[in-house]
Amino acid sequence: MTTTATSHRTRPPAQPDSLRAKRLPWYAAPAIAVAALALSAVLVYGTSIGGPVLVVVLGAILYLVGLFAAANAVEGRRSARNRTWSALIHSALVLAVLPLVSVVWTLVSKGADRLDVNFFQTSMNNIGARDANGGAYHAIVGTLEQVGIATLITVPLGVLCAIYIVEYGRGKFAFAIRFFVDVMTGIPSIVSGLFVLAFWVLIVSPWFNDGRPSFSGFAAALALSVLMLPTIVRSTEEMLRLVPAPLREGAYALGVPKWKTILRVVLPTALPGIVTGVMLAIARAAGETAPVLLVAGGGAAINTNPFENNQSSLSLFVYQQAGDASKYAPARAWTAALTLVALVLILTIAAKLLARRNRLSR
Repeated sequence: MTTTATSHRTRPPAQPDSLRAKRLPWYAAPAIAVAALALSAVLVYGTSIGGPVLVVVLGAILYLVGLFAAANAVEGRRSARNRTWSALIHSALVLAVLPLVSVVWTLVSKGADRLDVNFFQTSMNNIGARDANGGAYHAIVGTLEQVGIATLITVPLGVLCAIYIVEYGRGKFAFAIRFFVDVMTGIPSIVSGLFVLAFWVLIVSPWFNDGRPSFSGFAAALALSVLMLPTIVRSTEEMLRLVPAPLREGAYALGVPKWKTILRVVLPTALPGIVTGVMLAIARAAGETAPVLLVAGGGAAINTNPFENNQSSLSLFVYQQAGDASKYAPARAWTAALTLVALVLILTIAAKLLARRNRLSR
């Protein structure tokens, strides 16, 4: 039996209009949103029960109700539920982004007033209440040195501790380490400052300072290390646990020792996540004020030696300028806050680029 192949395929018959699913027009959702905001404004301002915030909140509720009713009437109940939940998810995204955008806009708009050369090249030494000059050079130096020393201390300790917990730790000892790391995650920053004050400043530093206690940037770095350590340990531990077991087993099957497998396979695979955890810890340390105030003392002059005398930081500088009576102090505080955020952003981008360059190729 022979069959003859057709030279072209026949198109399927078009579906009748009765079988096509009805859809709301593209302009329906924006129109419902505008109508909901307008109705909300009339209700709120007409009854004088609130302001713009209540208008937005009530408008969002009315928008969800109106969208569900319109979709239910045209598309059916199932599609209406889908549209409503999608709108809730998008609303949650907007609510999450709005505070971030507000913070960034406030920092940029108010911090741009003192973005000049004088702010980044001078300190507050010999600056009076009526002097419009003065900058945060001493605070920038202090932040870089304190956070840098804390990072050099904490990152090796945290990564090695996480490697022990994941790769070697068994039994009660590993459980105890994990438990105390979790406890340290929630300690207030003032507690770490008090600990370093009681141990390093009052007991250890007199040995190197003719019997007198001494504030220093290094003491602040130690206090910041206490805060950074649990974040690095926990984030690194979770990233190491996400490394697929076949990668380890393949290396072991080729006769690679365990320590070299961890160094050459496990760590490069988990490196992007580890870097993220390290940058979160650095961001927290850079923004801490209480430990620096307790053990470094602050100061208006430039001090590039972190092991001697008082030293300031950007977070402490913001705190001091925000409480200063001078009319020029708020501008300095906003610019210092903007500088701190920009500094953390630059370090995060640099670390991400470095991790992407050095991670294990797949």
